[in-house]
Amino acid sequence: MSPLDKGIPTLRGQDGEGSVQVHQDSALKIEGAKVFSVYGKGGIGKSTTSSNLSAAFSMMGKRVLQIGCDPKHDSTFTLTGTLVPTVIDILKEVDFHPEELRPEDFVFEGFNGVKCVEAGGPPAGTGCGGYVVGQTVKLLKQHHLLDDTDVVIFDVLGDVVCGGFAAPLQHADRAVIVTANDFDSIYAMNRIIAAVQAKSANYKVRLAGCVANRSKDTDEVDRYCKTVGFNRIAHMPDLDAIRRSRLKKKTLFEMDADEDIVAVQKEYIRLAETLWNGTEPLAPAPMPDRDIFELLGFD
Repeated sequence: MSPLDKGIPTLRGQDGEGSVQVHQDSALKIEGAKVFSVYGKGGIGKSTTSSNLSAAFSMMGKRVLQIGCDPKHDSTFTLTGTLVPTVIDILKEVDFHPEELRPEDFVFEGFNGVKCVEAGGPPAGTGCGGYVVGQTVKLLKQHHLLDDTDVVIFDVLGDVVCGGFAAPLQHADRAVIVTANDFDSIYAMNRIIAAVQAKSANYKVRLAGCVANRSKDTDEVDRYCKTVGFNRIAHMPDLDAIRRSRLKKKTLFEMDADEDIVAVQKEYIRLAETLWNGTEPLAPAPMPDRDIFELLGFD
């Protein structure tokens, strides 16, 4: 052991064993709305899932707010048809004096009345995404924009160790994981389950289940879920029409009513109804890495 190791602290934070993250300010608690955080590995289709889920909730007559938590700020792209300005960029324009902002500066109306906010992120290597998420919720609270909202959806970036990943878990009622029927996606899902379980020790967030996305089959996802005690709550097939909807800057609910599109629309409505009606608070047991390889990684 190096003499320098004597200075290593025992990391016992308020956000779970080993946590060094900042504990949520109780004044920023989101009340009145049902809050869902959407997770998954990078490129798995979290934004597509979040936007179509927001659209589905709106079709049910719910007042929806979607918050994009990725520096790419393309979460609400298909809802608004454009890349809207981010909260962090707007704050920068007023030299970080939030009192100078109006709601219309950072909240934009998307498909079927869905309110859209892009938190954005600091330039690479210069700050924490968790700070940006916190400032976004703070602004929404200050302007009373959560008072008339039924559903809040956080679309979260894929980095499991990032503060921007963890911050929405301080607000969410349920976490939804987007995965695919392949090893890498399920491996990432396993890590996300562990992260949510750690947060659930001190926050109300619990796991709702997973969505198999861009997948013809679900056998590998289902095998993993059965092993750890998790649930698949939706299946979105690998359809070219879903890819085309993003190219057209539209949600699936704005596409021509082809048979396959209608089927996926119904699945999103079913998913929204499942989440709205409430899911069991799941507590799966994430697997050690070696065990996942044994389960899924070899023939």
